[in-house]
Amino acid sequence: MTKKANNTTANTKAANVTELVFILDSSGSMAPLRADTIGGFNTMLGKQRDTEGEAYVSTIMFADNSTVVHDRVSLDKVADLTERDYEPMGCTALYDAVGDAVSHISNIHKYARKEDVPDKTLFVITTDGMENASKRYNAKKVKKLIESKQEEGWEFIFLGANIDAAAAAADIGIAEERAVNYKATKGGTAKLFRAVGAAVSMNRCEEAMCDSWRAELDEDNNS
Repeated sequence: MTKKANNTTANTKAANVTELVFILDSSGSMAPLRADTIGGFNTMLGKQRDTEGEAYVSTIMFADNSTVVHDRVSLDKVADLTERDYEPMGCTALYDAVGDAVSHISNIHKYARKEDVPDKTLFVITTDGMENASKRYNAKKVKKLIESKQEEGWEFIFLGANIDAAAAAADIGIAEERAVNYKATKGGTAKLFRAVGAAVSMNRCEEAMCDSWRAELDEDNNS
């Protein structure tokens, strides 16, 4: 008697599920745009709730140290950011924030059942200045981490103000087409989060990311 093929999905990842990790600069220089950042982020996530598919959301604020606001919370249960969550102060320990977040999510995926691992993972990194305060990670260590995860299909985008975003992203292994500058103004912050929303939607709904998510920011930078 011939046995039927086993079509179980036990060895596949969770389909139509996305791991979203937001790493947001909360150093002192962000204080003038505190309300705009909170509002932009909340609006962006609110629109994502209408997108088909599931998502886990992690939100990390970084200054001298990192603060985890959401740790893999289901999108439909994520609470809006408040001024208590986002209180800019201190310096810019970017490498520590990224290194810790990548390692944390990587370990969760490593020890989870295959069928519980989201089939897509997107990291969104935003900063309005250069790294200047990390103690545990340097660019080389973060680059090694990111490149190893990119080989597994993870996506990373880097959005920076007052710096050369492409150069800063390249230092940690993120390609130029995934890095873009934004203007640290009220209008620029609104465009930042519209671009982030476009990237998130594209990552969740399409098989591959194209460059259209950044079009508004590129136009703004060239104006």
